[in-house]
Amino acid sequence: MKIRIAVLVGAAVALFGEPTRAHHSFAMFDYQKEVSVDGVVREFQWTNPHCWIRLVVTDSAGKEVEWNIEGQSPNGLVRNGWTRDSIKTGDKAIVVIHPLKDGSPGGSVVRVSVNGQTLGGLGPGADRPGGAPP
Repeated sequence: MKIRIAVLVGAAVALFGEPTRAHHSFAMFDYQKEVSVDGVVREFQWTNPHCWIRLVVTDSAGKEVEWNIEGQSPNGLVRNGWTRDSIKTGDKAIVVIHPLKDGSPGGSVVRVSVNGQTLGGLGPGADRPGGAPP
């Protein structure tokens, strides 16, 4: 009887534990386009499941607009030479992104030029084979 319960519990964990591995879609990014945005870092969030860059960009009308830019996980960034101190609040940065399809200010990081260094290969899905999201 104990073996049967253990098997049932194991099967339940295997069956219902799978959704925890799920990941959000990357369909909101336009992977056919690259856009360069130049601004000042408001915040760099070194967090799981993805790091974020909050970049203040001055638009053509002189208005400051905050861009929310998604990168890889900290683990993925470390594999690409990043540290949690690679970008700091107040740094001037040029960030090349795959923009959001809806045109709102944000996207997925392609590469970042900051402090005389260019860091790349960072967008969500970049660690997948071929560098592209599913």
